[in-house]
Amino acid sequence: MRVISCYSMKGGVGKTATAVNIAYWAAKSGLKTLLIDMDPQGASSFYFRVKPTKKSWGKRFFEAYKALVQHIKASDYENLDVIPAHLSFRNFDSTLGSLTKRTDRLRKILKGLSKEYKLIILDCPPTIGYLAESVFNASNLIFVPVIPTTLSERTFEQLNSFFKQNDYPRKKLVPFFSMVQYQKSLHKKTMTKMQGDYKNFLSTHIPFSTDIENMGEHRSPVDIYAGKRPANKAYFDLWKEMIPLIRRAK
Repeated sequence: MRVISCYSMKGGVGKTATAVNIAYWAAKSGLKTLLIDMDPQGASSFYFRVKPTKKSWGKRFFEAYKALVQHIKASDYENLDVIPAHLSFRNFDSTLGSLTKRTDRLRKILKGLSKEYKLIILDCPPTIGYLAESVFNASNLIFVPVIPTTLSERTFEQLNSFFKQNDYPRKKLVPFFSMVQYQKSLHKKTMTKMQGDYKNFLSTHIPFSTDIENMGEHRSPVDIYAGKRPANKAYFDLWKEMIPLIRRAK
């Protein structure tokens, strides 16, 4: 089993769209996949038409994997299950703050799912607290969408600095450009600079596209309603580029 996360300290960069479409392609390729929506806004749950239980259960999330199993729901797609987010997840940092070995609990809990799933994908909120550190420890790889702008560049630099200062392996961080607008000189300039500074950027770029924005209207991955469009090809190419990295990840 491999655990990957879609994470960024910055919001609005395409984390959830990536998590949803990559989960879809992973499942379609034959991998038994579980998407865990850890963002209390629940966008990826919404896209997959999966509703959470009404009862608050965020405090039990980090107790044992059996608590997670009770909330796994099937999606409309073969090989793909979802643990939908709940509003109570907004308290994850404070919940973890009251626990011992707080940043290692998620990793141990997810191990309990290894017999059932080949791939677990974590859709993460833009935080940098105990929850984020739990994700860093639990993930074999952390895919980081970066909009090619000055603020996103700065945020990625901060994330790298955080990893260095806290002795997290920076090789886990795998950035890729998201919401790219090639007609903008700033985007082209920033991409050239960052690819020079960081050699591990994926070659696939996710374009800024109304087809991706329309995921909320269609409540489905892009392939379902815009299969022949460039945005869908980009997500499929991104998945193909991720496959060997995920296989080699430790």
